[in-house]
Amino acid sequence: MTHAKCHTIHAAQQHLSFCNAHPPARTVAPGDVVTFEEIDTVCGQLSASSTVADIETLDFGNVNPAVGPIHVDGAEPGDALKISVLEFAGSGWGWTALIPGFGLLADEFPDPALNIWHYDRSLAAPTLFSSVARIPLRPFCGIMAVEQAAPGEFSTLPPRRTGGNMDLRDLVAGVDVYLPVEVPGALFSIGDPHCAQGDGEVCGTAIESPMGVTVKLDLVKGEGLRFPRFVTHEPVTRHVDGRGYEATMGIGPDLREASRDAVRGMIDRLARLHGLSAVDAYMLCSVAGDLRINEIVDMPNYVVSFYMPRQIFD
Repeated sequence: MTHAKCHTIHAAQQHLSFCNAHPPARTVAPGDVVTFEEIDTVCGQLSASSTVADIETLDFGNVNPAVGPIHVDGAEPGDALKISVLEFAGSGWGWTALIPGFGLLADEFPDPALNIWHYDRSLAAPTLFSSVARIPLRPFCGIMAVEQAAPGEFSTLPPRRTGGNMDLRDLVAGVDVYLPVEVPGALFSIGDPHCAQGDGEVCGTAIESPMGVTVKLDLVKGEGLRFPRFVTHEPVTRHVDGRGYEATMGIGPDLREASRDAVRGMIDRLARLHGLSAVDAYMLCSVAGDLRINEIVDMPNYVVSFYMPRQIFD
């Protein structure tokens, strides 16, 4: 009878591109538990005392690392790697930024901006956005990936069929994620920890925060996935939906432009309701609001809405 082992992977065991030729940082058995120590999405370039000037000097060649890869014994193409997210270890601080050229409304917000957040390291209490909103923390990792079969190096920024930078806010502790294995050993990596994010991450950043994460890795033989899937074991919105939502809409033949219109509407709404500047409203949309496709079949026009939970303003 074999027993699951526990492994620790240090943040320095990271890579800034996906490539199936990267040597494994560790080899584990199915059922083993792996703790990834404090992961930082900007490799230490920002701190709790940073100012907006530090956004202007970010080295983007040293951003969005993934920690790993982890070779899982017995993983073969056609299997699924099951990642059970167990827990997170918070650092107590995080950041949200407007980065020039990045985000859904990048052309309308050309200047850098930065908000530094402070939170209880237990991750149990909301964090405050100025004096206006209290944001519940639901930590997750934006990057979960196995390597593609295709040779070469690939950016860690866009997601792919094998996972990657999916920025899916529901992949919290207690969730099981399944990724399609394309290479022997799967070669799993993780990164981009967030304290909280809205669906869409519309300004391009969430509450980015250095954090540790612990996961259990297992195999589903012959799953034959084409794309990732995940299973939640509890509701995904109950933490904020008790008081309902303010929602704004965008309607038109282009989903991206309809999304932009919905976010523009919420930025205007938050200014009217809470006196927020456009910059602050845009950042708050990214960390606390949800962009949803409501209708995609009544062509030529589609409906997208942006939902902001009213409870965060209580």
